[in-house]
Amino acid sequence: MGLSHLGIFHTAIGVAAIVAAVISLINNGKIDLSKLAGKIYFYCTLITSLTALGLSSVKGVNPGHILALLIVLLISVAYFLYTRKKGNNRYRFIENFFLTFSFFLSLIPTVNETFNRLPVGHPWAHGPKDPLIGKTLLLFFILFIIGSFLQFRKQKRVNKPVEDR
Repeated sequence: MGLSHLGIFHTAIGVAAIVAAVISLINNGKIDLSKLAGKIYFYCTLITSLTALGLSSVKGVNPGHILALLIVLLISVAYFLYTRKKGNNRYRFIENFFLTFSFFLSLIPTVNETFNRLPVGHPWAHGPKDPLIGKTLLLFFILFIIGSFLQFRKQKRVNKPVEDR
């Protein structure tokens, strides 16, 4: 597979972030920064995105670097909104969407790298434009849209005043 030490560290932390996000989504219907899985997702995603800036087979800034910076921006804004939780539940819509969107965006390089490296010697895909990668990302995008809609509905119910329920 030919991973550097930084690449191995990046991959291990990235896998932890994805596992934490999946656990949080299953348990809470969202990536909840007040729970352990949400905190693990936040910190591991931050580390993974920052270490991605040191990984590149090409010199200079590339789309992977831009994606990593966008993910850092999304989770940072979501964390800022999370800290503003008291008194304004409208922030939760944006917080939930940004965290879920950051998770979807992190799946783009994850699917690409995984499908182009595994199984070793006979990878499932041959390059980022392989149809299998496109179909897998389309499936994840559809799940992201459905999940975002369900999160929006759930948050809308949470935001209703008690007397309106």
